[in-house]
Amino acid sequence: MESRNPAFRGNAFDQRAGGAAYGAPGYGTQPYGAAGYGAPAPGYAPPATRPMTMDDVVVRGFMTLAVLVLTAALSWVLVPVEMAAPVLIVALIAEIGIWAFITFGRKANAPLVLAFAAVYGIVVGIISHAYNDLYHGVVFQAVVGTALAFGATLAVYALRIVRVTPKFAKFVIAAGAALIGLMLINMLVHLFGGDQGIGIRDPGSPLAYIFSVVAILVGCFFLLLDFDAVEQGVRHGAPEKFAWYCAFGLVLSLVWIYLEILRLLSYFSGRD
Repeated sequence: MESRNPAFRGNAFDQRAGGAAYGAPGYGTQPYGAAGYGAPAPGYAPPATRPMTMDDVVVRGFMTLAVLVLTAALSWVLVPVEMAAPVLIVALIAEIGIWAFITFGRKANAPLVLAFAAVYGIVVGIISHAYNDLYHGVVFQAVVGTALAFGATLAVYALRIVRVTPKFAKFVIAAGAALIGLMLINMLVHLFGGDQGIGIRDPGSPLAYIFSVVAILVGCFFLLLDFDAVEQGVRHGAPEKFAWYCAFGLVLSLVWIYLEILRLLSYFSGRD
């Protein structure tokens, strides 16, 4: 059994608490009833890991989010305006590096996920401070909007209004990749002389409003994949450490939604 969320794919989800892949014979077992090479010696119980519970996900999710919020608040207060850009660049590089290690290295544990949350919090704090200086009160509105989006998406998932299927997951992943691709193209066009890029971040262009709304919806769709990964992990006895993958994915989706809501609200706000 494999999660439909790409951030959760890999050994963490494909192993039961005892170490065997879902639906596969346990390590050291023989399908023909023989002892088999590698079977545990008599008198020694095989090592076992406690299966993940919903409480594990909730606790680790709150821990991860708390670290992110704390470092965001500290960066807001402590990073001076003249140092904001270099600190932001360093934090972005660190964030991308840790994200890649967790995602492609298929390793998620407390130090890695909390370190990711810490550097991501610095990024979020600096960006939020900059927006709040230009559009007073927009950060609080974005936080409320993110909480409402999370609650609405959780309700949609719990009521099975939208069902997470393999086709739905492929659509969400493709949509997310397309949005990121457009952001990169927009950045490159801007760097090479286009003042407003391709228009997807230009407050004077209808494309910017459409892009942000679509990005918020895709973020909510990623939350649906996260909820499904949590439910499937608990149902199929994923090991306890998988809860850190779940916390990692949930925080990624929440911050995606928050930043897009923040940008969308700024389009409707006058500069202070």
